[in-house]
Amino acid sequence: MQRPPMREDITPLYRGIITTVRPVLRKVTAQRWSGEEHLPGTGGFVIASNHVSNFDHFPLAHFLVDHGRAPHFLAKSVLFDPPGLKQIMKGTGQIPVYRGTTRASDALSAATAALRGGACVCVYPEGTITKAAEYWPMTGKSGAARLALETGCPLVPMAIWGTQDILEPYTGLRLPKVIPPRPVTVRVGPALDLSDVRAERPTPAVLGEVTNRLMDAITGLLEEIRGQSAPSHRFDPRKDTPVRGKKSKKRSS
Repeated sequence: MQRPPMREDITPLYRGIITTVRPVLRKVTAQRWSGEEHLPGTGGFVIASNHVSNFDHFPLAHFLVDHGRAPHFLAKSVLFDPPGLKQIMKGTGQIPVYRGTTRASDALSAATAALRGGACVCVYPEGTITKAAEYWPMTGKSGAARLALETGCPLVPMAIWGTQDILEPYTGLRLPKVIPPRPVTVRVGPALDLSDVRAERPTPAVLGEVTNRLMDAITGLLEEIRGQSAPSHRFDPRKDTPVRGKKSKKRSS
């Protein structure tokens, strides 16, 4: 199948990385992709995914690039410090997040500017790799909702599964398991219908409502992938005790 052309301008550095990394990912993962028809053809949009592994960024970017969009991730500011990596992060338009500092709002400002410039901004609304049992999504933070409401851009849910078998979180393992290639499923759903709240001020109540809708949509996609129902209680890292290392035995669809 011929790949669609890129639908946005990206830097020569970004194109070089895509050319180098894409063939590697094709060899080390077995792609099970669906829902690409829900990606906006033009203009900026927020795409929000669950987060189960530090390896997530690669297949998510692979999926988006192969369908004509170059993702700009909100990433921890420490990734912009090491020489070499710093140049890559800045040169590909990734967006630093300065947590717990006076610059914490800089990420939203930069992401807003990117969206208004027509970019695809990728957000993990949980804020970190899930700490819930069986890798189900946790409660979300309001950043993705705020970006979508303040810019008027579509808010598109995405789910990923299988990367936890390549690089299992919270184990101290640093090298991915890529032999034999592991199946990775990426599924995108339709943009959320926010017509009832677009005209409202983004109050905490409104942001909370949109974030809940987003996490419900992401969880629903993951339920489809896994062929299972998520727990009725969504794990809240502010209140609940982390339960790790329990993986599902059921195969993804």
